[in-house]
Amino acid sequence: MNPDAVKSTLSNLNFGNVMAAAARDYQKEVLAQGKAQAASSSNEEVDLDELMDDPELEKLHADRIAALKKEAEKRQALQRKGHGEYREITEGDFLGEVTGSELVICHFYHREFYRCKIMDKHLKALASKHVDTKFVKLDAENAPFFVTKLGIKMLPCIVLFRYLTVFLSACI
Repeated sequence: MNPDAVKSTLSNLNFGNVMAAAARDYQKEVLAQGKAQAASSSNEEVDLDELMDDPELEKLHADRIAALKKEAEKRQALQRKGHGEYREITEGDFLGEVTGSELVICHFYHREFYRCKIMDKHLKALASKHVDTKFVKLDAENAPFFVTKLGIKMLPCIVLFRYLTVFLSACI
């Protein structure tokens, strides 16, 4: 076999492969440009002034603004009730605080227990994120009536109230 003939045959094969790959790449590029032009022409066809005069769109916009205003008013009313903050209450304030809101989380704590301090840190962070729920804490030493009525055996203890009834009691 002639080495020059082999080189020539391999070169021709390689050249053919390169040309085929170039043709595929060019075809892909042409298709991508065609798609981009079709997308831009379809975007240009939409008249923004006509779209803004659409009564259905205006109604949706007005409904959304009304819903946002209503939500903001509800948030402000909840904040006036003490939502969005984590604060301490006394035994005398307990019933008023718990019955005054739909969702209340009460942390029964002891001021010298380290785990109660950890719980305070986490509940304080949650209170600002969940404005729909009122977060309060009550010193268990100063509230013996509610400690016995709610059956609190271990501290820290979190009691969740919903619609004026005890929903869940989780002692940790």
